[in-house]
Amino acid sequence: MGKHRHVFVSLALGALLAACSPAGPAQQDTAAKTQAPRHQAAGATSPAPPPAARAYTLVMLGDSLTAGLGLAPGEAFPQVVQHDLGGRVRIINAGVSGDTTKAGLDRFDWSVGPDADGVLIALGANDMLNGLDPAQTRANLAAMIEKARARGLDVYLAGMRASPNLGPDYARAFDALYPALAKRYCVPLFPFLLQPLATEDGTRIRQALIQPDGLHPTAQGAALIGHALADWLGKMRETHHLPCTPKA
Repeated sequence: MGKHRHVFVSLALGALLAACSPAGPAQQDTAAKTQAPRHQAAGATSPAPPPAARAYTLVMLGDSLTAGLGLAPGEAFPQVVQHDLGGRVRIINAGVSGDTTKAGLDRFDWSVGPDADGVLIALGANDMLNGLDPAQTRANLAAMIEKARARGLDVYLAGMRASPNLGPDYARAFDALYPALAKRYCVPLFPFLLQPLATEDGTRIRQALIQPDGLHPTAQGAALIGHALADWLGKMRETHHLPCTPKA
């Protein structure tokens, strides 16, 4: 996302980020071999082992938060989610530095490959930091959701919040777009991606969990995000078809 003003460093829960470098997908577990029963007649053919269960492939489409800018390999939150969920889920980190929702929409088809079963869309921070029109952000996210649904993919949405210094009108419009999309498309919403970094009263981000650049989470911060997302995704995978009718 290039250089951003450090005026955002100590802002309330809304002040946030973007920039990144993609990380590699996790590995799938291999199936254990089945031994033949001891009472099987000599010379009889051993039964074929059951086919390995295919891991659920989830693409995390995001910006620097997703990619783990400034972190060592394996420390970005998608890798933490992979570790927590184990072989049941294969996480593909599709974070790209500086991506706005428009950039994410433009690369959606090749970033969310044919093996994907679902996509977590974690974009919008750069739109906010650049003061882009929330209506356009919403339209871009809606287009991504519709692309995913047209392919039969599960969709999960991670929300962002606007920085207070952008003004109350902007904040109201930006903060409202994620819940509105979740309601319209019956999409599970993780309301605020950086919520796990907040103080107990929820009013600000703990700066000890932010890197010296004032923008990106430390390894500890990324781990907190990853653990929270893993817990949420584990539940949402069982109930991701929300009891509602998508709005026109």
